Amino acid sequence: MAYLLLPLALASFLLLSSLSSVAGGGFDYGDALSKSLLFFEAQRSGKLPADQRVKWRGDSGLKDGFLQGVDLVGGYYDSGDHVKFGLPIAYSLTMLSWSLVEFEKEIAAANQLEYALNAIRWGTDYFIKAHRQPNLLWAQVGDGNTDHYCWERAEDMTTPRTAFKVDTENPGSDVAGETAAALAAASIAFRPYNSSYSQLLLLHAKQLFTFADTFRGKYDDSIPVVREFYRSSGYDDELLWAAAWLFEATDDQEYLKYVVDNSGSLGGTEWVVKEFSWDNKYAGLQILMAKVLLQGGSDSYTATLKQYQAKAEFFLCSSLQKNNGYNVAMTPGGLLYFDEWNNMQYVSSSAFLMAVYADYLSPTNSNLNCPQGQVTPHQILQFAQSQADYILGKNPKLMSYLVGYQGQYPINVHHRGASIQSKSVLPAIVGCIQGFEQWYDSKKGNPNVILGALVGGPDHQDQFVDQRSNYEQTEPAIAGNAPLVGLFAKLHSLSQVPVNPVEFFHSITNTWYSDKGVKYYRHKVTIINKSGKPITNLKLAIENLSGPLWGLSPTQEKNVYVLPEWLKVLNPNKPFIFVYVQGGLQAKISVLSYN
Repeated sequence: MAYLLLPLALASFLLLSSLSSVAGGGFDYGDALSKSLLFFEAQRSGKLPADQRVKWRGDSGLKDGFLQGVDLVGGYYDSGDHVKFGLPIAYSLTMLSWSLVEFEKEIAAANQLEYALNAIRWGTDYFIKAHRQPNLLWAQVGDGNTDHYCWERAEDMTTPRTAFKVDTENPGSDVAGETAAALAAASIAFRPYNSSYSQLLLLHAKQLFTFADTFRGKYDDSIPVVREFYRSSGYDDELLWAAAWLFEATDDQEYLKYVVDNSGSLGGTEWVVKEFSWDNKYAGLQILMAKVLLQGGSDSYTATLKQYQAKAEFFLCSSLQKNNGYNVAMTPGGLLYFDEWNNMQYVSSSAFLMAVYADYLSPTNSNLNCPQGQVTPHQILQFAQSQADYILGKNPKLMSYLVGYQGQYPINVHHRGASIQSKSVLPAIVGCIQGFEQWYDSKKGNPNVILGALVGGPDHQDQFVDQRSNYEQTEPAIAGNAPLVGLFAKLHSLSQVPVNPVEFFHSITNTWYSDKGVKYYRHKVTIINKSGKPITNLKLAIENLSGPLWGLSPTQEKNVYVLPEWLKVLNPNKPFIFVYVQGGLQAKISVLSYN
């Protein structure tokens, strides 16, 4: 039977967001995001630009590499000292770029896109300088031992700036592989904004991967002075990691074939891990390969990709405390605990991977399968948020471990530049020993607040001692900050979801029928997703319904309905229609939950 639709829109009403449990904890994630990026400006080496926002910093390391006849000016100091360690810096750039690859819209919506791109480019420009020949990479500037004998500002450096390289005779597959991954990931980040620079990054990434794979060896065997600071556990993971990012950047099946063919020999489908860091890339690799599988993958590689996914889910279930006892340790206050030395770097990377994987699962309405039950994308994100909230102050100490965020945060950060008055205030050179006597041993808080620095954090009992000498807990590092960019961007976007992300439009046909003087009408309800993001698991409550309904599926709960089985995802701005027959006032519809 055909029905005449009258041009009458009786009502439209909007739905309250059900995401209040995610990104609704009262923290300003946008502010945390902007401060996290600001920290990278505090870590800059080289000639600072006119738009430098961290004003207590100045130019430094302006002759780096000159003794070796190469220009290595620029890049980053990785933590509280002044050595430019290639491996953790490259990892940090990979994570910054991954944040932009996955959460570009969220970062842009927070007005941080330009700062994020600038942070990446400050590092990638340096690595382009460091990679002057296909089979050579300058992997370090400065010596950790001599650097640690002095406590001085970067602007006053008197320690040797010796540069160290890896090449065909002295290979470094780990540092070359990680740098290849960083440049490949960065090429994706820059592609919409600077295609020529993106292509340049990709060229260097391809050459570095070939170098790393052809001339194999650990970089700390070639550069022994790095062992005390960033000893490598091996290079197998970096080779697979680099190939995975080159596949992401090029869609060249040869790189995917490399990751699949070498999955056993290089440990990609063999290793199960509980941490993801500058040294161990297996979890990140496994997450990336799970993404390939979830997004369609390649039929010929499905079996191997499923093995990668199984290992990825082991990592995630371990963090989520759903792995039958094989879990990451947790503090009494609810923080994941990996290591006594800068634990927060592992927390931030794990929480980032949770946020990423939740996004990979959501479009297909899939869940994470753990030994102790399934976990929805919403629940994964809730756990990631709990770690972010702990960092920002929801912890037994009520302290933000992100410096400068809110009122209470560490003031004795183990950081040379932050602990000594800036050149604008104290122009005289602060000598090597003078720095220790006057500033390192000072009982006063740092004169410069190093905004956005993520310190090492508390111990396994949530205890934290804010002392400059307590470097395990008070020293920051860019490797810890980089994953926060994507994590905070995601959480900020959820907190900024419109209060009314879904619209309902009601319209009424002509009279369906009359019974004992009561007229019954056919109500047509059009649902439109206005949030800008795919919505899954939409659950509706429909009250005051007295007639039949078509188009939704009832649940075992009274008056509760869900979308039909064939409709897994309600995409942005795509309408969905259901109808019901009703006499008198229209039914009342509200949202109970969705992902």
